Amino acid sequence: MSKRIALLLGGHSPEREVSLVSGAECANGLRAKGYEVTEIDPANDRWIDDLKALKPDLVFNALHGLWGEDGRIQGVLEYLRIPYTHSGVLASALAMDKQKTKAVLRLAGLNCPDGLIASRFDAAREHLMPAPYVAKPNDQGSSVGVLIVREGANRPPAELAADSWPYGDEILIEKFIPGRELTVAVMGDRALTVTEIVPKTAFYDYEAKYADGGSTHQLPADIPGDVFDKAMEAAVTAHRELGCKGLTRSDFRWDESGDGKLWLLEINTQPGMTPTSLAPEQAAHCGIGFPDLVAWIAEDASCQR
Repeated sequence: MSKRIALLLGGHSPEREVSLVSGAECANGLRAKGYEVTEIDPANDRWIDDLKALKPDLVFNALHGLWGEDGRIQGVLEYLRIPYTHSGVLASALAMDKQKTKAVLRLAGLNCPDGLIASRFDAAREHLMPAPYVAKPNDQGSSVGVLIVREGANRPPAELAADSWPYGDEILIEKFIPGRELTVAVMGDRALTVTEIVPKTAFYDYEAKYADGGSTHQLPADIPGDVFDKAMEAAVTAHRELGCKGLTRSDFRWDESGDGKLWLLEINTQPGMTPTSLAPEQAAHCGIGFPDLVAWIAEDASCQR
């Protein structure tokens, strides 16, 4: 008998459009494996009633960003006693807070960039850290709202104080780490491989992640073997230390011309599942097709809770 799955997609966050694409891809993959899938958008105020009426065997969480991967939806599902995919309440909330994530991972011996939390208005008024540095929301994903302040910049980014700024008042000011962009997906306790991302924009921003042709993915990354192995090990360490479940993806910078260190930037507890997304691409490289990947995520959820 096939499992009845409620697939959550869309939602209210700035990453809604990405979630709609991820969710549609996951629904198609699950149906290809014989699951009965009903898509539910929590932007609908009746979504909890719809979920209760459906009585699913599990929830496949394809939401991104706030009210998707920050522990709040997970808390609702815990209260409803419905098994769900990906990480639980604590790991989701912790990983969504970039500064707290770094504090935990430094204790595990990983290199993470120095940073501080500030009001966006203070960050727009004066440099709170010597340039170059990065100003970004502390609790968003998909590189939304990320601003790089280059060396020699006279003023911090004025858009931080704009009335149209949609990402909240709390900003992470973080030391800019130059170098090559690397990422590693983890399935359960297994690191898949290392991808080097070469963006065609100024950096690996929202457009580079999701626009067709926005970046080039070198898979596996052409980097020294010791750096490759360190990235794989660090991704598993981050997954384990934060208490993550299912599929995650950790992002790194490696500065081969500088100190040579591998720096962990953040961990994504619900990686994108769009046609240009990195985790499904790594799984395919390892011989795991997309329908098999989403089926594994679903079965992992049903056995975890």
